[in-house]
Amino acid sequence: MIQENQIKIAVLDLYEGEANEGMRGIKQLISSFASDCQLNIVYHIFDVRSKNEVPDLSYDAYISSGGPGSPIDSAGSLWEERYFGLMDSIKDHNEQHPYNKKHVLLICHSFQIYCRYYGLGTVSKRKSTSFGVMPIHKTKSGKLDQILKSLGDPMWAVDSRDYQITQPDAEKIEAEGGALLCIEKHRPHIDLERAVMAIRFNDAIIGMQFHPEADAVGMRMYLLREDKKALVIEKHGEKKYWEMLNHLNDPDKIMLTYATVVPRFLMLALRNHLSSVPL
Repeated sequence: MIQENQIKIAVLDLYEGEANEGMRGIKQLISSFASDCQLNIVYHIFDVRSKNEVPDLSYDAYISSGGPGSPIDSAGSLWEERYFGLMDSIKDHNEQHPYNKKHVLLICHSFQIYCRYYGLGTVSKRKSTSFGVMPIHKTKSGKLDQILKSLGDPMWAVDSRDYQITQPDAEKIEAEGGALLCIEKHRPHIDLERAVMAIRFNDAIIGMQFHPEADAVGMRMYLLREDKKALVIEKHGEKKYWEMLNHLNDPDKIMLTYATVVPRFLMLALRNHLSSVPL
């Protein structure tokens, strides 16, 4: 039974049962936000890929996680059919209720399949895995975006992906009220297009390739794994690996991203419940 003034958040789990730190981070951020703002927030987790679970439209905000595997091969699956049925319903609701929109945050795998499904960018497999704490560069729109504007340029975030979004359809994105927000680090010695790292699809739906829910605890655990250590050293060198470890607790790097992006998303998504909190 829904209590009076209860706020509901749907967490769409796309990890397909794979062990991860992402869900811990998302749950921790929601709980901290509820405590900090003294709001009666509950969240429900939906196992999208393993159990074909999706929420209804009774939720106030939706956070869709990262996940393993190919964002291309799942096209046409039952879980994707239900997942994008929900996304279509949210978009329809937002058109019909412009003053009471449902907000959606799409992380990594969710971001990739959203771009693919709606034809907003090209999804492809990277030549090699990208993993580590990386600088991410903002566009002009990214510097002004309400969620990202307080972060530096470059901002710092955890990157963990085998796939990428390139060739964004800027005209289509802008026609829907969106904008390209971030791109990956410029590498002049590598003749490859820079991948897209964040897109605002419209005023209520935003997606990002990086992991804003990643904190120092989770990232340290991953970096200390032998396979992840070897991957970073192979790609960036041993000096860079130790720098990543040493900078995990820096207040201006991933801890700032962690403390900013998801809380800011929730603040904007739940603004009708936060009339006394300045945005």
